[in-house]
Amino acid sequence: MNGKIRLGISACLLGEKVRYDGGHKLDAFLRDTLGRWVEYVPVCPEVGCGLPVPREAMRLTGSPEAPRLVTVHTGRDLTEVMTSWARRRVEELAAEGLAGFIFKGRSPSSAMADAKVYNAKGVPVARAPGLFARAFMERFPLLPVEDDGRLHDAVLRERFIESVFTLARWREAADDRSIRSVVAFHARNKLLLMSHSPARLRELGQLTAGGKALGSAELRRRYEEGLMAALRQTATPARHTNVLQHAMGYFKKQLTADEKSELLEVIAAYHAGLTPLIVPVTLLNHYVRKYDEPYLREQSYLRPHPLELQLRNHV
Repeated sequence: MNGKIRLGISACLLGEKVRYDGGHKLDAFLRDTLGRWVEYVPVCPEVGCGLPVPREAMRLTGSPEAPRLVTVHTGRDLTEVMTSWARRRVEELAAEGLAGFIFKGRSPSSAMADAKVYNAKGVPVARAPGLFARAFMERFPLLPVEDDGRLHDAVLRERFIESVFTLARWREAADDRSIRSVVAFHARNKLLLMSHSPARLRELGQLTAGGKALGSAELRRRYEEGLMAALRQTATPARHTNVLQHAMGYFKKQLTADEKSELLEVIAAYHAGLTPLIVPVTLLNHYVRKYDEPYLREQSYLRPHPLELQLRNHV
């Protein structure tokens, strides 16, 4: 890809001391490891809307669908201050070319889904998105989003980062603004899409086949919607196994009997949960290079994100 991917992120996750107590919540993986390929756009809603550091703690109260943001001890209502700032900020972020956002979990401003909502007695009764996160997700419904807590789950981490890199590649392809570029992107990502949703893969295949009737702009709009919907579905071990077996079919004439047996054993071990996904994928990549298989050589599934991230070592 041309240049680093731009990601929004809660500023405290980069080590910025912007939290209510003057501290931070540095995530070393996000800053130091993923950060090698990412240019972050840090956001702290509380500081952004004019609140000091340190400051009185806040929480959400009332209805989970439309909660109020109030300070814990003095009961100061900051809902309008935060929501009006959030509306302005998300419009500014529209010009940043973000490929996703990483939120601070459980934050009344930035939680993706798990900020506690309290009743009039001060008892937590529900969970909801933070006010800024809600505004962001409503403004950018297609963008991949996650929070720092959920990213400790290996499957969610791999899915999010794969989605971010895939969206970045899609944008590069779509910049060509031709129907041909959409068809070429779809061809390179068939196995990746199959691992998430065979049904979406078929739908997107039918969409690209009728691209001339739709026109380039409408095709690109619909394709991006379908692409991101597919990537939101979890690539399960069963679906990965199906993709791996499908890819093996491209070596019918090349693999020796021993090589076929070895690959089948490795795929079976992955399916049984005995080895991580990186093992069969590495072996497939070896055969792609050894036999110079042209179709698989172009498939993003075999290298959807940098190997150094080690994401498939744990799924």
